[in-house]
Amino acid sequence: MAFFIVFLGGGLGAAIRHGINLGVARLLGTGFPYATFIINVSGSFVMGLMAAWFAFKGDASQHWRLFLTTGVLGGYTTFSTFSLDVALLYERDQLMLAAVYVVGSVALGLVGLFAGLAIVRSMA
Repeated sequence: MAFFIVFLGGGLGAAIRHGINLGVARLLGTGFPYATFIINVSGSFVMGLMAAWFAFKGDASQHWRLFLTTGVLGGYTTFSTFSLDVALLYERDQLMLAAVYVVGSVALGLVGLFAGLAIVRSMA
């Protein structure tokens, strides 16, 4: 059942992201990744709201938590989860580990992307 709940939430989050991508492109153009920027920042903000609500109010079932965070926000942006992971490491006073996670995720993510591009380009 948990997989189905995440599946439904993920589809909803991805559809919302697509709608924002289209709307922002029409309003602001495509010269800068405005939509991705807005999605990542807003997703992180909403993840903070939800994480605090669940931690301090605690009145949401595990199914709702999965649907909203892993599902909807996961489909909307994985940057929100990344931001929460960094915040948790920071709050545990694991500053070096948080820094390694941030730099490593960005650097290796870019390396992975360029490696994928290079592999496919070499096949052409």
